[in-house]
Amino acid sequence: MESGTRPVKGTRKMIAGMTPVMQPGTFVFCSMLHNEDATAATTVARGSFAEDEGMSVILHKEEADRRGLPYDEPMKQITLMVFSSITGVGLTAAVTTELAREKIPANVVAATQHDHIFVPAKHAERAIGILRALQARAQSET
Repeated sequence: MESGTRPVKGTRKMIAGMTPVMQPGTFVFCSMLHNEDATAATTVARGSFAEDEGMSVILHKEEADRRGLPYDEPMKQITLMVFSSITGVGLTAAVTTELAREKIPANVVAATQHDHIFVPAKHAERAIGILRALQARAQSET
């Protein structure tokens, strides 16, 4: 983060500035028991979350295959490049609503700097087009 950079908080400003970018690679969501294997997987995970039932990890598909981990759908990661406030309201709702209208599942991971949308790989190009159109509409309204 640049010194002096402040997070964007207004809904329309967040959407207008989101600039969706497709990240390289294909990712999968895996569930593991809380054990040494899960601890090792988190060191190479794109993201992780400790749930009551076990550890959820987001891994490169190749890494999950190498470890013999089961997963469901291969996903692509779209990063919204706006530095959105962790307390900002509306960005996630706007993005997921637009994708839901087109029947595209979306798993959102919010981090300190950006929000990341994981969509099925087969819908990724369509999803990024939808998000760019949403951004363009918000830019024309500001």
